[in-house]
Order: sequence, then structure tokens, then C-alpha cells
Amino acid sequence: MKKERILTSIIGLLILNSSWSISNLCAQETINKPLTKEEWQATPFYQGSFVGLDIFGLGSKVFGGDYTSTEINAEVNLKNRYFPVIEIGYGTIDTTNDETDIHFNTSAPYFRIGANYNVFYKKPHLPGYFTVGLRYGYTSFKYDIQAPDLVDPNWGHTSIPFDYKGVKTNVGWIELVLGLKANVFQNFYMGFTARYRSRLSMKKNEYSEPYYIPGYGKGKSSNLGITYNLVYKLPF
Repeated sequence: MKKERILTSIIGLLILNSSWSISNLCAQETINKPLTKEEWQATPFYQGSFVGLDIFGLGSKVFGGDYTSTEINAEVNLKNRYFPVIEIGYGTIDTTNDETDIHFNTSAPYFRIGANYNVFYKKPHLPGYFTVGLRYGYTSFKYDIQAPDLVDPNWGHTSIPFDYKGVKTNVGWIELVLGLKANVFQNFYMGFTARYRSRLSMKKNEYSEPYYIPGYGKGKSSNLGITYNLVYKLPF
């Protein structure tokens, strides 16, 4: 419970920091006039590329989560309006539920592909981007799951072991993304995204479903998640 409170506090601080950045962007937005349609059409098609690292996933377990993920992303700025993006990561979990005594572990790569749309695309003077986006994610992995023996009362209270290793599955999902990326120093940015995830497909197993899905989170039909990225704008 203590770790959960710490994690909640960390998330609150990230959201507060992002809210401050949004307010700053909005304040800047009122100072300068937006580009006219003709001025925007005359802007270059390619306006830079970004690479980022999700630092929230790396530190999740330290602050109370039961998983760790290492994720990098690459994004291209097209006319300051459209941002095609790819996200590649590796998720790991090895945990036991205190209430049910069920142990679950897995580790596997995942990817997401999609695009962001910059709401303030006619405001190139702003020190950042406020975006909405869409992602498709996919992972294929194996997992181990163990639980206390099951008791069959019909056969003299015989214990039936529940221990399955190397269970194969694959999952596809879609994400609705709300994001903010703000310039903090020269070519460095901090990026925050809030994500609503919904499962599209999952290879089912006769005996169990995965507790955790790499890149997706807890194995529910839908969930909410966040990423907090350190981003670098490439000098070309």
C-alpha cells in the first residue's frame, strides 16, 4: 500500500508538471498570431525528427509498480501538423498476488505504430506540441503461471496442481493518446502522454489468461496508462 501511495504521488506530480506546461503553451498561444492558411501551406513539409526514452516505465517498479518496461520511440514532424510515430519496447514482470498467492512472470518485446496530430499546428513559435493520436500495438509472448493446488471434492479431496509454464499467446490492441511535448533545453524536450487502451484480439488459453501484457499493461479488456519521455530533437 505504501508503494502504491508513492506511485500515485509520482503520477500526480507528473500530471501537475504537464498541466503547468499546457498552461505555459496556452499563454504563449495568446501572444502570437497563428499562421494564415497561405503561410502554413508555404512551410516546409519535413520539420525534423525526434527520438525518445520512456523514463516512467523504467522507474515504475521502484515507485510501487510490479512491472518494468524499457521503451524507445521515434517521431517525424510533417508540416508541424502530422507526426507519424513508432514505439518499440520490452516489458518484464515477475510478481505474486498477496491475496490469491498466484505467481506470474513474463518478459517480451512489443511495438506500437500510429500518428499524432498537433492541435496548435499553426503556432510554430510555441515551445512544444499539444497532440491527440492513435496507436496500434502488438506483442507475442510466453508466460508462466502458478497457483495453490486446486482441491477436487468429488475424488476424495484430491489436490490438482495449477502450474503452467511457457503458455503462448499474442495480443493486439488500439490506443487513444493525449500528449504534450515541451522544450526544456536546446534540443531536449519532456513528453507526457495519457493513453486509453482497448484490446482488439488475444489468443486464448484453455487454463488461464495473462495477468500482464507487455506494452499494454494489466490484462483487462481496457485500461489507462501513461508514459513520460525524455525526448531529443535530431539536428537534421
